[in-house]
Amino acid sequence: MLAMNETQTAQSETTTTDSRKRAHRNESYAALVWRRFRRSLTGMMGLILVALLVLMAVFADFFAPMNPVETHESFSPPQAISFRDKDGNVTFRPRVYATAETGELDPVTFQPVVGPDFDHPRLLGFFVKGAEYRLFGLIPTDRHFFGSIDGEPVHLLGTDKFGRDVLSRAIHGSRISLAIALSVVAIVTIVGTTVGLVSGYFGGAADAWIQRFVEIVLAFPQLPLYLALTSLIPVTAPTHVFLTFVVVVMSALGWAQMSREVRGKTLALARIEYVRAAIAVGATDRRIIFQHILPNVMSHVIVAVTLHIPTVILLESFLGFLGFAVKPPLISWGLMLQDTATYSVIGSYPWILSPVAFVLVAVFAFNALGDGLRDAVDPY
Repeated sequence: MLAMNETQTAQSETTTTDSRKRAHRNESYAALVWRRFRRSLTGMMGLILVALLVLMAVFADFFAPMNPVETHESFSPPQAISFRDKDGNVTFRPRVYATAETGELDPVTFQPVVGPDFDHPRLLGFFVKGAEYRLFGLIPTDRHFFGSIDGEPVHLLGTDKFGRDVLSRAIHGSRISLAIALSVVAIVTIVGTTVGLVSGYFGGAADAWIQRFVEIVLAFPQLPLYLALTSLIPVTAPTHVFLTFVVVVMSALGWAQMSREVRGKTLALARIEYVRAAIAVGATDRRIIFQHILPNVMSHVIVAVTLHIPTVILLESFLGFLGFAVKPPLISWGLMLQDTATYSVIGSYPWILSPVAFVLVAVFAFNALGDGLRDAVDPY
């Protein structure tokens, strides 16, 4: 009897092992990459942060507590969230206290000293009523994810020199910054991948001429060229024209590196047996490039895209800081950093540097996602 039980246990373990092996053997490439990717802690963190950034950009009007162009007190300091009332008792209703003058003067600057106004708390809540907006430009609503219950202004990151809420402007600025980055990377990926595939597959004189042109593009000093090209747009040009020109300039100078990487992959794949077999049976060059070589290059392209996006975000922030990327009334993280051009502003109002945190989070998120994907698609 004991021997029969042991035999049945061994058979069940063997069956379970065989089923797992069959499941792994029948697993698709995408499922295999996902199984590897979800083991990466940094990769999953990057994926979650990227999803939150995209969600924040799409529903910026909903997540922003205030109207980004509404003005209040200039350079108002951030309002800290408190769970205590004016007597120091702990409460379960979060609140902020607006700043008010205390009636005293600073002995150094002789400016009025301000402090929290404990007599007029502003209770916070979720899904509160606030500034009216149109969701997706169609649905009129006034609901916001969080804010003051009574509709009073709330400045968790303070205000800028015009009295506009920094947090709301940073949330709205994610739209332009991410839109520029995704548009540039999409154009760079399409052009660079196509040129790299054609150059690496055909080789010969075509490859030599294409690579000489790629080297000319790579030889240009990009930063001076960015500044020179963007300065050609007149200041009075419409906003969408200036934005389109910026995207075109960034794309025109960014596709060359992608094409060089894809060309190297294509040179190796063009000599593999299944490509030679497709040539032998009479398959067209277009079919071989886009149905045999391109799918094997896509893993590298996807990783390159996720690693190129933070580069474009940093470039847009830098150009916006210099005034060459986005013009008002549009809002971007780089444009918001123009207020930090002087040391006196940074020293007196350090909360103006808040958009830097959004840039750092976005760069970390896409870099972490790219690193996780790179490890997941690596066959070795």
